[in-house]
Amino acid sequence: MPSRLAALSGRLSLLVAMTLAGTGALPTPERGFVPGVAVALADDDDDGGDDDGGSSSRGGRGGEWQPKARGDLRSLFRWPSREVRRAPVRRAVVAVPDRAPNEIVATGLDDDAIAGLAQDGFVVDDRVEIALIGGEMVRLIVPQGMTLDAARAAVSARSASATVDFNHFYQPQAGDKAACVREGCALVRHMVGWPTGEAGSGLACLKPQRIGLIDTAINAKHTVLANARLEVLDLGGGEGAPSGEQHGTAVAALLVGAPGSRVPGLLPGAELIAVDAFQRFRKSTDIANVYDLVRALDLLIGRDIKVVNLSLTGPENQILTRAVEAAADRGTILVAAAGNDGPNAKPVYPAAYEDVIAVTAVDKARNPYRRAVRGDHIDIAAPGVGVWTAASISGARQKSGTSFAAPFVTAAVSILLAEKPGLSPQEVEAELMKSAEDIGKPGKDAIYGWGLLNARTLCGSG
Repeated sequence: MPSRLAALSGRLSLLVAMTLAGTGALPTPERGFVPGVAVALADDDDDGGDDDGGSSSRGGRGGEWQPKARGDLRSLFRWPSREVRRAPVRRAVVAVPDRAPNEIVATGLDDDAIAGLAQDGFVVDDRVEIALIGGEMVRLIVPQGMTLDAARAAVSARSASATVDFNHFYQPQAGDKAACVREGCALVRHMVGWPTGEAGSGLACLKPQRIGLIDTAINAKHTVLANARLEVLDLGGGEGAPSGEQHGTAVAALLVGAPGSRVPGLLPGAELIAVDAFQRFRKSTDIANVYDLVRALDLLIGRDIKVVNLSLTGPENQILTRAVEAAADRGTILVAAAGNDGPNAKPVYPAAYEDVIAVTAVDKARNPYRRAVRGDHIDIAAPGVGVWTAASISGARQKSGTSFAAPFVTAAVSILLAEKPGLSPQEVEAELMKSAEDIGKPGKDAIYGWGLLNARTLCGSG
């Protein structure tokens, strides 16, 4: 009997030892969550989980982690799991160059000049007639071994009347992505007194308009755009990967999203003509080159579009300068995002052009967006932080950036033009600035421009 008890005691001791060892060896709760602690995960990329149901929270009820039933002894004895906090996943930042490495763009070159450049080793990659500037635009491949500066000088030397520059790159201006919960998901358009359809709001003045948009691809099948008067034009001829749909879908929904949907548009009855001028760069971001931007602008103005939204930025470029000036001469109003490079950054284009309305972003408390570019070129501010708009696949989410402030001003310009079709770009800008609510230093300043957009006066109700 004693020997049998000793054997039984030994087996029990072995079982206890194995159980203790197993506690450390078995896996901790999934994804490093801690039982009983609310968890919110912000998506890196809209395509990863767009239909967020009004929040970016994941997991059990109320965002709380729910422990799973286990078939091990820890579950039986309720032994606590070791708390593990996982570091946030950070994607490698891909540096985006500001220009194509071996391309020059020019206008005003005649056939003799182009033939001479061919003899010098340049290759005509593409050429297209641009009605906006009244001539041909040419994209040239630089001879091997020649620097871009030397190439630009060589092309300029062929014609004194030519406009020559690099094929600069431009990017959308989306910034932070944030989770929202309950009241935090509310629309922010009340900040500027946007007509809502309530008594006395003046919704009747929101007559169907034609608006131009140059942006990335758009998911036209998104539920908030399913019945929109939306036409997406593809420039064609692009050799790069197709652009993503995140940015373009969000901007389009802000403008013409279905009334009564999760993302009602500012002008749900408007006709939106959009041009996808972008392509994917190294599977990480979207870029548009100046050659395609000018083609897109020419296409829209050829459709007699009077207001164009440009939620994109990049360097100053002589070809773009000429196109912007020509658009203004034709009476087209260009509205552009101020940029998200930070308050100490240099001005970016096209927002910094004199003929463009530069829009910065503010939050619900009217504080400036922390990443917005500042400067004397800033014209007006609009909501651009925590703006509730469409995600690229389905559903909706909050987005921030000057990209999402620009559509508010674009929509306001559209209303002004509907009420007074004969207004010049300068007169439209003067109307907006006169009614803006001064929220910074008295008069125009480098942070807010003339102040916060005031939509109360657009319909004659303010």
